[in-house]
Formats: sequence, C-alpha cells, structure tokens
Amino acid sequence: MQFHLNGYQPGDPEISDPDERIAASGTPGPLPEEVDVLIVGCGPAGLTLAAQLSAFPDIRTCIVDQKNGPLFRGQADGIACRTMEMFEAFGFAERVLKEAYWVNETSFWKAGEKGSGRIVRSGRIQDTEDGLSEFPHVILNQARVHDFFLDVMRKSAAKLEPHYDRRLIDLSVNAAASSDPSSHPVIARFERLDTTHEGQIETIRARYVVGCDGARSSVRKSIGRVLAGDSANHAWGVMDVLAITDFPDIRLKALIQSPGEGSIVLIPREGGYLARIYVELDKLDAGERVSNRSITSDYLIAAAQRILKPYTLEVKEIAWWSVYEIGQRLCEKFDDVPEDAATERLPRVFIAGDACHTHSPKAGQGMNVSMQDAFNLGWKLVAVLRRQSAPHLLHSYSAERQAIAKELIDFDREWAKMLGASSTEGRQVDPAETQDYFVRHGRYTAGTAVRYQPSLLIGNATHQHLAEGFPIGMRFHSAPVTRLADAKPVHLGHVTKADGRWRIFAFAGAEDPADPSSRIQALCAFLANSPASPVRKYTAAGQDIDSVIDVRAVFQQGHRDLAVERMPAFLLPRKGRYGLCDYEKMFCPDLKSGQDIFEMRGINRERGCLVVVRPDQYAAQVLPLDGHAELAAFFDRFMALPG
Repeated sequence: MQFHLNGYQPGDPEISDPDERIAASGTPGPLPEEVDVLIVGCGPAGLTLAAQLSAFPDIRTCIVDQKNGPLFRGQADGIACRTMEMFEAFGFAERVLKEAYWVNETSFWKAGEKGSGRIVRSGRIQDTEDGLSEFPHVILNQARVHDFFLDVMRKSAAKLEPHYDRRLIDLSVNAAASSDPSSHPVIARFERLDTTHEGQIETIRARYVVGCDGARSSVRKSIGRVLAGDSANHAWGVMDVLAITDFPDIRLKALIQSPGEGSIVLIPREGGYLARIYVELDKLDAGERVSNRSITSDYLIAAAQRILKPYTLEVKEIAWWSVYEIGQRLCEKFDDVPEDAATERLPRVFIAGDACHTHSPKAGQGMNVSMQDAFNLGWKLVAVLRRQSAPHLLHSYSAERQAIAKELIDFDREWAKMLGASSTEGRQVDPAETQDYFVRHGRYTAGTAVRYQPSLLIGNATHQHLAEGFPIGMRFHSAPVTRLADAKPVHLGHVTKADGRWRIFAFAGAEDPADPSSRIQALCAFLANSPASPVRKYTAAGQDIDSVIDVRAVFQQGHRDLAVERMPAFLLPRKGRYGLCDYEKMFCPDLKSGQDIFEMRGINRERGCLVVVRPDQYAAQVLPLDGHAELAAFFDRFMALPG
C-alpha cells in the first residue's frame, strides 16, 4: 500500500476522508464500582491484555488511561516476527501485513576514505534468517497497532472500551482480604480530567490490577517497586519525515556511521514515502538531562544532513519528532509480593511493559517485549478467574517475564553501545563488527530467542529428542501442513488463538493411524474415556470437549492416503448446540510443496510424539505418544477441577 503522499494522515489509510479515518474510542459514564481486572494504561501492554480478557464476558474488565483519547502518531513502530505470530492469534496479522513496511534487507554505511568526509555502503544483508518465522519483521506506527487491538475489544463478547481522562491518585491493597480469591482487595482512586467532570474522584475495587502506565508508572510506585539501572549518558533524536533525498537506501533499513558527525539508524515507514530517522546526538554530561539541551526539530534535520553527506536530505514535513536518553532499567520483581513472602501471599497487583523495564529503541524491544508481557499474564488471569487453575499460578508471571526482560536488556545495552560508539567520542566500531553482531543476534531482535526455564508450567527435556525442532520453553515454531478434511494448506501454529486454551499436538508415528492398535488410536481412547485424561478431567460438564484443552493430530501420510471416516472419533468432536462435527482437528504434511513438518521440526518418525503448547504459544512439554501418565501428571501440576 502507498499512502501519506500529500502529507501524513493518521488512522486507517483505506478510508479516503481523513476526518473519518479515526474510529470513535472510549466509553462515557463513570467507572464501575467493582471489577475482576483493572488495567491502568492504554499502551501496547494494556491493550494487549484488554483484548485478551475481552474475549471472556464473564470476566469484568476495566481499562483506564490518563490521556483524553487514543494515540494518533509517533512512538514505537518496529514489530518483531514473534509479535506478528502473536497478532495472528488475535486475528489481525493480515491487516498489519497489508499496511506495514516489510524489513527485507538492512544496509550498513561507514566513513569513506580518510579525509573524504563522506559515507560509503559497507554491506547489505537479509534482515532475518530464512525459516525463522512464517512472518516478516515489519514497521507500522504504534497508533495503528492500538487501533487493531481496540477493534478486537470493540467486536469482542465483552464489547470492551477504554475509560479515558482518568488520573490514578492512589492504589492500596487490603492485605487481610488478599488471601481470599473471591475478594476485591485492591482499591484504586482516580481523578477525572475531562472538562465536564473535572476534579471528580472515582473509586474502584478490583480483584487484580495491572499497571501498564509507562516508565513513570503510578501503579509501580504504589507497590514500592523501583526501576533500577544505568543511563548511558547518550541522547538520540527521532523524527518521522516526508523528505526528498538522493540517498540510495532511503527505502531500506540502514545503519549509518559517519566520519566525525555521529550515526543514523534509518527505518523506512509504511506507505512508501515516510521514513523514520534516529539521529545520534552529543554525549550528555554526568547527571545532565536531554531536556536541558533545548533541541529543536531543525537541529535534528541539520544533524541528519551532516551525517548523510555527500547525499542531500530536504525535509518537507515532520509527522512526529522527539528526543530521548538511552537507558536500560529493570524492576527486581513484576508484582506486589515481596520475595520472602511468596509462599504466604498471592499477587494482586502486577506491572507490565515500560512500567517494569525500559529499553533503547535501537533493538526494537520495548513495544514488542511489553506486548509479550501482557500475553503471558493474560491467559493466567483468565485461568485463575475462571477457576481452571489455582491463584498461585500467578506467581509465574513475574518469575518468567523478569528473567526474560533482564536477558533482553543485556542484549539491548550492548547493541545501543555499539551503535553509539561514533567517532565523536574518539573511537568508532568497525562497521563489519556492527554487521556481524546484527547477524549473530538476529533472533533477539526477531523476538524468537525467548526461552522459559523448567518450572510449574515448563517441563523437563527428557523427551526433547522426539521433537528437536520444538524446544521446550520456546515459542511453538509453526510450519505448513495440509488439513485432512478439505485439503486446505494452512500453518499449524495458526490454530493457537488468544482464547486461553492449551493445545496438545499429537504427531503420529509411522503406523497407519486407522489401525485400532496404533498409538494415535490408543491416545485418543485415553483422552476420550480415561478418568485420568486431562481433557475429560478439567472440562466441565456441558462444555465442548475442546473448550479447555484443544487436541490436534498431525499424520505422516499424504492427505489423499487417509480416510477421514476411519480416524478416531475423538478427532471429529461434536460441538455446539446442534452437536455439529468439527473437521479441523487433523492435518497431514504439506507434501505438495515439499515442506514436510516431520522433517522441518525434527520429529521422530517411528515413534511420533506429543507437543504440549501453552495458551501464549510456548512449547511446555514434549512427551512420547504413549506417555499418557506423564501427560496427565503434567496438567495435574497446575490445573484445577471444575467446580
């Protein structure tokens, strides 16, 4: 898609009239007096969480923000491959792909011959490695990501809308009541900022509160958490521009290190004309803030022009600009429970996104990691509030996400240091070293390097050899398959929607799955009939059989070599008010295109295996196909019997 030709216009580019591009957002009226989950902040983390919870009308959710409406422009724009996989779970990946700029290649520029005062291209590489994900790394204004989440919320069963113009005054937790899962021990007070009700105070009681209110988080301060870390004393400016230039790589992501004038990170933006330019500024003195410099947009333009010499840059319009200091900071814990009280107290207040970790924009981590925080927490809140798991499950949020944030901050610190090591400091990193570091750490920037350690929710690696391409603790790496019933080519990972359900993928062994003595038949008999079956055990009477744990099978044979009617009845479940048959539980390798999932993901052909996948798309366990007792024991660790 091409747009922004005659000036930047926020909102949906498919709507011709700029006045109609912004969908109405926000709900009138007062805050509810009592909710299950209160979300403070309508940034990426808050909206991800709200969108996930909005699928459940039985969970009362409220999201509030201090701003007077939705975001229109600026801020983050990089969307990692892993985040695109998550967007697929929410149902709007295709919309993002249509609008976004795709980062296909990255170019590297360095100082030319000594004394020339010019830059020259030193390299050009593929942005992400082949096969890393079925989705590309893309660039799209954060405001549009917000729009898509708001649309999910608006269309959901809960019809959730934000409450804007509310400033959090204070938040407290009634410790005496917090041990009762049915209580609402968190009390939050808000001041209304809209002109009609300005100054009015509203009080809301909640079972759980999630602070997604940014680096200056009031929720974080209310629970005594502190962002700790060091500033790099380095400042950068950023601007989204419509410009005329003869720089040849203006539509490629480019890392530019000039001879003596600093560095630029150039990010083409959606629409074909807009570009984002990160400009390295002078190093700050100890204790100095970038706001003290009184830097203007004209200053940023002039700095960019100097760095790009001998190429020219004529800026016609600035859609948005800002200056910021590089800093990586992290909270020691992401909930309100002191470390030494974890066995005695249950978490009631959580923080996510910039409220508990901040990154430089250079590695594209901030928005992406924030949304993954919320995806991790959301399904756990759903499981606890719907009584599918005991409340102690919520301790795992801080344990998992704090460790990941620390690892990514360490990477981000090195990357930002490398990009900021310019000749203005008397030294310059070899561009070849920058390029090599970029290639070696591509999985971090793609978001696919995250790995959760063994825990209540992550099994051990005893049987990892049965599916080497699905590492336990890492995201379930999708692959092409063919659906048995209708021969449709699909991606297996795309069945993992943001609906709070666990998945069991049963990869059949080499035998005929229609044979009554086959292991896939035995598995289905166990899951359908045994009292120990986690599917039977944890699904309430009257619910569809896949409402808690969704089982899918992948066979080794081609789809024309199997008869649907001879497959286990468990894989053709009857669902809904009419008992209609679900024909979308069985798949075969995509042999037509030569993409055999068994080969691609290193699955043992003779024995097959089970891959258990969490609601946030992470592989939780790999087991033998006949490991019925082990499968039951895994779910027994954290699931609760339906009441």
